[in-house]
Amino acid sequence: MALKYGTDEWESEYQAVLAKRTEKPPPYIYFTPEWVSLFEKMIQEDAEYKEAAKDWEGSTVLHVEAAPDYGLDVDLYIFMDLWHGDCRSVRIVPPDAGEAGDFVITGSLERWTQVGKKELDATKGMMQGKLKLKGDLPAIVRSVKAAQRLTDLSAEVGGLFPTELSDEDKEVLKASVKDMTDKLIG
Repeated sequence: MALKYGTDEWESEYQAVLAKRTEKPPPYIYFTPEWVSLFEKMIQEDAEYKEAAKDWEGSTVLHVEAAPDYGLDVDLYIFMDLWHGDCRSVRIVPPDAGEAGDFVITGSLERWTQVGKKELDATKGMMQGKLKLKGDLPAIVRSVKAAQRLTDLSAEVGGLFPTELSDEDKEVLKASVKDMTDKLIG
């Protein structure tokens, strides 16, 4: 049974999972806790993002749809707590917390891979219907420089895309997602 998101117990377990998973050095697989942690740190330390997002208000969630063929058996919700240029946290959260974000951007693993490789601009992807948005698109368009910087930072984190993993690495991803699901995301 998964712990309740938002509690000290949940955060403590999340940090324990992260500590164990970061014993191995990068590169990390995209959308895993260790990758998310590096992404968070890069956002927090990026002066260009801070300036571009100084008027941004609201949580932003990247919803990665399940892709069992690539070892991702459940949807993942990457919740970014963003406020006026500050990144307070980035976490993989349970679906109910993810869906409660102010802006929820949904896409297939393949689409998010295109974003990570900078083959698809996330804002254009939303306007073209390649990524689905729950939230106010004009607000994102007004903050397009901040959104673009987040995309750039995700690419700078680097890592291994689930769509390009060996069969052995897909099984590792599958096992790690199952462990997180059991403990943290339900």
